[in-house]
Amino acid sequence: MTGKSGAFCSLIPALVADSGKSRVFPRDAGGQAVKNRPRIMAGKLTYQQAGVDTRKAAALVGDIKTHVARTQANRKLFGAFGLFAACYDLSSYKQPVMMTGCDGVGTKLELLLEHDLLETAGKDLVAMSVNDILTTGGDPLLFLDYIGIAALDEEKITRLIGGMADYLAECDCILAGGETAEMPGIVPVDVIELSGFCIGCAEKSDLIDPTTVKVGDVLIGYPSDSIHANGWSLVRRVLKDHAPDVTVDELAAWLKPTRLYHDVVNDLKAAGVKPKAYSHITGGGLPENLERLFVGMGADLEIPQWNLPGIDKLLAHVDAEDRFHTFNMGIGWVAIVDQAYVDSALKAGPGGTILGRMVDAEGVRVKVRRD
Repeated sequence: MTGKSGAFCSLIPALVADSGKSRVFPRDAGGQAVKNRPRIMAGKLTYQQAGVDTRKAAALVGDIKTHVARTQANRKLFGAFGLFAACYDLSSYKQPVMMTGCDGVGTKLELLLEHDLLETAGKDLVAMSVNDILTTGGDPLLFLDYIGIAALDEEKITRLIGGMADYLAECDCILAGGETAEMPGIVPVDVIELSGFCIGCAEKSDLIDPTTVKVGDVLIGYPSDSIHANGWSLVRRVLKDHAPDVTVDELAAWLKPTRLYHDVVNDLKAAGVKPKAYSHITGGGLPENLERLFVGMGADLEIPQWNLPGIDKLLAHVDAEDRFHTFNMGIGWVAIVDQAYVDSALKAGPGGTILGRMVDAEGVRVKVRRD
């Protein structure tokens, strides 16, 4: 992202994409751009005339510094050097194992932009990668983003970063850097491209090991806050064909940001419980995201009714089987635990519920609980 760097010192870089590269514009200790630009020759083109405004890029640094600082309330980047990369000190770990995650917001982004929900887009971007890191038992340490836009819009970018920083501060993950690519003629004027990248770390002994899952283990599910950020190509098709059926309030509920599940993970750690496996329920739904965890066994699940406002209006137009392979169906996170830890797992984070048990028969079968 423009203006973020691994080191915040007397030279704070503003990075602007140019055919995949970055340009650095130094700023003095007070955050003011250094004015050493060449004189423009008459009749010659400037970068700004080509559609890229590097002066705006440099000014954006000051706009986002407060958001970046919010993500370093507890953890800190290492040292005040390294203008081109962020550093983090792992010396507090005895046997550190690093993990990485990368994701986006998908076609949900179209509706978020249409309804001016930029902060939600930033939160979705963080949650999709941070939750994946959490499945390994790792701590999400560093987050980076990529923003592609036709022309630099300080207000929009600052709001996107503000949403990211809200979630990153919540889960104690540092906004360590990123890239804003100003690409006139490549990115349409009404489009923003988003990608997020998370780096985590764990003690080797703390890693979650799905190979320990066995028949009889219990699957505990935790509610989603919305449709989250998967399945939106299908949602958009339904809205296109049946938009009058969905109220403004119902659509707003569907568009709420993806839930962060760090509260569940932290509560289980505090209770001394190490799950056999975690699953972040994204594209593919419960069956596909759980089946990747084990071989030679399966699970029979009963899930609660999905109480998201208006969701029945969406599901009425979706195949009865395919919905379970597309949407989270109200369950965004699953922990697989030994029977001895069920009570503790149910108390971790709000809304824990027993979904079922591991069985000999391969595959994951899901049905809705009739309360």
